[in-house]
Amino acid sequence: MDQVKIGKFISQMRKEKGLTQKQLGEELLISDKTVSKWETGKGMPEVSLMLPLCEKLGINVNELLTGERIPDEDYKKKAEENIMNIMREKEESIRKIIVSVIAGVTGILAGCTLILVSGVFNMETWQRGLLLAIGIIVMIGGIAVAAIEDMTAGTYECKYCGTRFVPSAASYLFGVHTITRRSLTCPKCGKRSYCKRRLTH
Repeated sequence: MDQVKIGKFISQMRKEKGLTQKQLGEELLISDKTVSKWETGKGMPEVSLMLPLCEKLGINVNELLTGERIPDEDYKKKAEENIMNIMREKEESIRKIIVSVIAGVTGILAGCTLILVSGVFNMETWQRGLLLAIGIIVMIGGIAVAAIEDMTAGTYECKYCGTRFVPSAASYLFGVHTITRRSLTCPKCGKRSYCKRRLTH
């Protein structure tokens, strides 16, 4: 989905209805900042808000997700395209999560094995040092690949303003996390919270 195109379409439809961002926000029980975020392509309406938003703008969900008015003859085709795009996005995010788990586990196991071998068997000091170094590099490499894949698998959603974003490497690595949430600072509202992972943008 093209968030920028969708944002411009929301803005266009809002203006056609003669609504300000604040007025539209009030009707949907959200802030004008959230509406602004949608219109600038920095986020998407939550699923629970899509139908009320479409009702206020006089459009349907298919048109919202496409970012344009759809003639009746193209409606079914566009609906199928939108569904396929969402499914592809989710599949790609799941693939990245699986790769991150495999890379992390493989890197740690291989690194630990090399370190263990260097300590158990008799060998020259330089050989022991080399195995230790390789073991540490393999572990760090596996963890780095795991972190990069996991960090870019979908987005994280701010608890306060609903902005979806990909965190920076530093905030991702140092953010306390559970399986589905990570403590991050929202780039939009600046508040820190346990942001929920979303598999789509």
